[in-house]
Amino acid sequence: MSRSVLRRVIVPLVAALVLVTAAAGVLGVGLVRRSFPQVDGELTLTGLSAPIEVLRDERGITHIYADTSEDLFMGQGFTAAQDRFFQMDLRRHVTSGRLSELVGAPGLDTDKVIRTMGWRRVAEAELPMLDPTTRRYLAAYTAGVNAYLEQNPAPSQVSLEYVVLGQSVPDYRIEPWNDLDSLAWLKAMAWDLRGNYTNELDRARLVGSVSRQQLLSLYPEFPVEQHAPILSEDEWKPAPVDDAEPSRGDQSRGGGSSDTTRGRAGGGSTAVAGAQATYDSTLQALAAVPNLLGEGEGIGSNSWVVSGEHTESGLPLLANDPHLGVTQPGIWMQTGLHCREVSDACPFDVTGFSFAGFPGIIIGHNSDIAWGFTNLDPDVTDFYLEEIDEDGRVRRGDGWVPVEERHEVITVAGDDDVTITVRETRHGPILSDVVGSVRDAGLTAPINGVESLTSYDVSLAWTGLEPNRTADAVFLMNQASDWDSFRGAARQFAVPSQNLVYADTEGNIGYQAPGLVPVRETSTNGAPPGFYPAPGWLPAYDWKGWVPFSQMPSTFNPTDGVIVTANQAVTEGSRPFLTSEPAKGYRSQRISDLLTQKLGEGALTVDDMRQIQGDTYSSFADALIPALLEVEVPSDFYREPQQMLTDWDRTAPVDGEQSAAAMYFYSVWGHILELTFEDQLPADMSPDGNSRWMLVVTNLLDRPEDDWWDDKRTAGVVETRDEVLRQAMINARLELTRKNGKDPSDWSWGQLHRVPMRHEVLGSDDVPGLVRWAFNDGPFPAPGGSALVNAFSWDASEGQRVTAAPSMRMVVDLADLDASTWVNQTGNSGHAFHPNYNDQTAAWLANETFPWAHTRAAVEASAVHTLTLRP
Repeated sequence: MSRSVLRRVIVPLVAALVLVTAAAGVLGVGLVRRSFPQVDGELTLTGLSAPIEVLRDERGITHIYADTSEDLFMGQGFTAAQDRFFQMDLRRHVTSGRLSELVGAPGLDTDKVIRTMGWRRVAEAELPMLDPTTRRYLAAYTAGVNAYLEQNPAPSQVSLEYVVLGQSVPDYRIEPWNDLDSLAWLKAMAWDLRGNYTNELDRARLVGSVSRQQLLSLYPEFPVEQHAPILSEDEWKPAPVDDAEPSRGDQSRGGGSSDTTRGRAGGGSTAVAGAQATYDSTLQALAAVPNLLGEGEGIGSNSWVVSGEHTESGLPLLANDPHLGVTQPGIWMQTGLHCREVSDACPFDVTGFSFAGFPGIIIGHNSDIAWGFTNLDPDVTDFYLEEIDEDGRVRRGDGWVPVEERHEVITVAGDDDVTITVRETRHGPILSDVVGSVRDAGLTAPINGVESLTSYDVSLAWTGLEPNRTADAVFLMNQASDWDSFRGAARQFAVPSQNLVYADTEGNIGYQAPGLVPVRETSTNGAPPGFYPAPGWLPAYDWKGWVPFSQMPSTFNPTDGVIVTANQAVTEGSRPFLTSEPAKGYRSQRISDLLTQKLGEGALTVDDMRQIQGDTYSSFADALIPALLEVEVPSDFYREPQQMLTDWDRTAPVDGEQSAAAMYFYSVWGHILELTFEDQLPADMSPDGNSRWMLVVTNLLDRPEDDWWDDKRTAGVVETRDEVLRQAMINARLELTRKNGKDPSDWSWGQLHRVPMRHEVLGSDDVPGLVRWAFNDGPFPAPGGSALVNAFSWDASEGQRVTAAPSMRMVVDLADLDASTWVNQTGNSGHAFHPNYNDQTAAWLANETFPWAHTRAAVEASAVHTLTLRP
């Protein structure tokens, strides 16, 4: 009996469940079930204009039917709170910098960083900018959430997590929801998908410690000759700059050439700190922010769309699987929002994946169009070196201007309040303040790519701190009916910048890159913009505005009828400048190759798309394995696993003969990275083994005597490529023998490559084991790996544990929307022990999907519960 099934059997049979703290308390089964939602019968919702119906299928997926948009979103708020309110409450505490109020002192570092950046302050500025209809929808959602809380006033009625946390935070009271709680969530989404900002700091730290040639080799350009960008030159060319529309948005932060700071406050003082410690401190501070969607290069996505000329049905197919962090409950909720009669007054008939805490559908389809997202990953964060004197003034051109300052009071449950001072320059918050003083550091910061003799504080410019109208875009996209209205919605999609793929029931397909992308100049000769931190005192390096929407890449009905996006470069050209660091195209090219292969076998089907989503072939192995097989190892003991690579088909299943070879290959890969780079890189910059490092090592294979191969710790000995590859295979054989046995036929990738489903608060090792058992799942053996289509990514510096994975999978059939398929990472419910808490995980791991009902007839046919909400 599986662990999840066993847990479902235990709940109705056991008279009491021991949960709470180290001392332990006894909770009855009734208390475990107390927060489960009512899913049948009738409830009263004050504020509704007419009854609404909530139909749930066996997986707890809600479809809501209403007569007005406001009723519809009120129903969504109510049902989201029924299923996921603790997750919503956690998210609003994180995004407001108030996590300490919920979890006590462990949340303090997080709160300091969020308050320093001021996420909620930005949301407060955004709210009045939104369209009046968006504000009505947000207000209706808020009313639905609060109606649920009014009906369930005790925290134990809302979620079991409050019972556990109540042991350490006994006085916690749930506050009513408000519109800003929803809006601030978009900041967390933008933060986690902001791009790999750490590269900028890493490069600055490496200046002077490795040669310029070595440093640049760690950041190779996108290999356009081997891996195609999203759009070819035939599919998109930038419009002439002279014909472009003006830059969009408020350019006050980092734009223009004014020598004044943004006037929110004034005064303050600090000491100038050492750059190296400043970078270290900033990284530590940013690491304190919970990545509610995930972090690292494994955070990305696959999406593609094919036109009807390639499909069995004659209309497009659209596939999407965003790769995000793994949590329990998962990131997405599956939801249907249906106006009983679609009209201008009530324009929604949409199903897909929503966020608990925000109204509308983020990814999915309505009755006319479908859309998917992958992370565009543009460079939307820049660090600025700030020279600040002892009087609290920051250098600006030839003069000095005041640094802005404000004070933030953080309430800490069970402890005293904590007050922090937040400083900002015109570029943004000084993040090097967040974790203590760096006064006595001593290393220097690079200017124009060369070490200087002065040290600086570091501020952050980030597009997510610009008030924007992304919330408008969500609702416009939900009701779009054609390409023009879809692009109109995309125009408002500011952050995070995404690759949007599109298909409609008329047979059209398209691609649009939206979002705020800053226009700026490089501060370092020979490097792209944002490659290194820029001197904050020189106005020439300020942001000058945003790339106009008309200049953002787009295509409609490309001649080949195929669009593939998997975080690779968007175009071959340098205009507009989006980023120097996209994913290196291993996933995207494999998807393109598989589509070509399947088209050679016949027209494409929904199941073909699903099969591609589960592909685990490594094209990087094609580059590395020939070099490994050429190297002599000492004995048959080491040759035995080496020879497995000869017959390996490059896939990474959980078990079986191919799985043993995969286990050996990826162990070797981890040891190659360690042996090659550990001696010259700081420990916190250890290679994670994702696509950038695959390309780095591929390039090094052609340079067997490159300085990176040499171990600087072995005086008088100069290692070359083959010595490193040999030692990596020896180390891998010894490691796997110790962990998994001497006989390689007993090895399997799933023994090491496992995915833990950890609760966002109660899943850590600091929590008592029985509590973790109640809220966590797994770890489960997982197929796939980093930079593979089935992207169960892992960090080679930390072992093979999965760090990011497909957060959901969907395939939309525009010929028959009810023939579409989907699967979630966990389940739709956020209640531990509920049947829908983890009921999709097994299918998700196996790359299986479920029917996706959309029409009323299909929804009714799959419904097992009906709840009526009456005024």
